[in-house]
Amino acid sequence: MDYPFRNSRIKLSQGILFWREIGEGTSLVFLHGAWNDSSQWVSVMEMLSRDFHCFAPDLFGFGESEFPNVHYSIDLQIECLAQFLHAVKQQRVYLIGDSLGGWIAASYALKYPEQINGLVLLAPEGVEIEGQKQRLQRMQRILKRPPLVFQLLRLLRPITKIFGLNEQIEQDWHFHQVMQQYPTASELLFERKHPEIKAELVDDQLSFITVPVLILQGGKDSSEAIAMSRAYAQYIPQAQLKTIAHGGNDLPQSCAGVVAGDIRDFIKR
Repeated sequence: MDYPFRNSRIKLSQGILFWREIGEGTSLVFLHGAWNDSSQWVSVMEMLSRDFHCFAPDLFGFGESEFPNVHYSIDLQIECLAQFLHAVKQQRVYLIGDSLGGWIAASYALKYPEQINGLVLLAPEGVEIEGQKQRLQRMQRILKRPPLVFQLLRLLRPITKIFGLNEQIEQDWHFHQVMQQYPTASELLFERKHPEIKAELVDDQLSFITVPVLILQGGKDSSEAIAMSRAYAQYIPQAQLKTIAHGGNDLPQSCAGVVAGDIRDFIKR
């Protein structure tokens, strides 16, 4: 039997939250990545809908959910997720999170362990790795760089090419545009002060996660993402790390079939 998607909205304390829902059975809740919304999970959810009841909310400040004028934090997203799960009468679920969603999922499992059956984390953010502070500062510089500077640098391609800077300039310009498109993600990951971000990192708490955990990591992703996945696998006692060799930084879209199969096998097992 093929199930149709159901799109819904609900009023929570911070505003209107939008979510996608499909299927029936064991409940899975999908949390999208930093530079996405819940639509990134559509293909994966369709593949799993015959066996599972799938929910995918747009986090507050993303997609079709409201953008409340508040100071965003991981804890804010956790509490909004708790309100959502209570509203849709989900007492125990599997959380599946990509990137930023993985950070929120792990943090939720630490705060509300009685509500979690297991975790699937795809290239999760939220742990300290070597060079993390420098990475944060670099992203802040890219975000704050005026578009005119990028335009001038791109006009100077014949000169920048001599110094081997063209590829880096194009990458920075692309990422600047993405960050402008997703201001809430930029705030959560880069715009807040380092001590505040550091206080919400989960490095020293991951050993307290006792539910089964599967970590999926693209083999062609950035070195930083690979390092964070390895850190999660190292710190969580029951974690299994699987590398999808041909995958990049968009596993739910580019490797939907593999991801859906891994989630199904993990839960069935």
